[in-house]
Amino acid sequence: MTAEIHADARVVTLRRTEFGTYEATNERGGTLVVGEGHDETFTPVELLLTAIAGCASIDVDYITARRAEPVSFDVTSSGVKSTEGGNHLTDLHVTFRVVFPEGEAGDAARARVPQAVRRSAESLCTVSRTIQLGTPVVMDVAD
Repeated sequence: MTAEIHADARVVTLRRTEFGTYEATNERGGTLVVGEGHDETFTPVELLLTAIAGCASIDVDYITARRAEPVSFDVTSSGVKSTEGGNHLTDLHVTFRVVFPEGEAGDAARARVPQAVRRSAESLCTVSRTIQLGTPVVMDVAD
């Protein structure tokens, strides 16, 4: 039996384009290609790491860019794949390298980075918070 999709749900659909390759489409028409990692396509695990880094980056950007535009903003997201007890990631880690210009505005933005990263991790980032808190994933087959 197929579960009803909640009216407020975020929805992405996946369509197979060839063996091991799929096109994901969001409700706004954006697309990206997902694959098993034999070419330049992102794997599902890489997309999860991207989602964690992207969500936290948006949070940090909103909080810090009000004070100064960054000179550079680089984020690395990593995890170790484990098969013990079923496939999953361990040791998830996100590292921010954000540089702001010299001066009062840059100093103010720089001073906010640690707090912004902490707020993202503790309450703002939906992706990392969902992983931290855990939530059931229901998989079914459409009627």
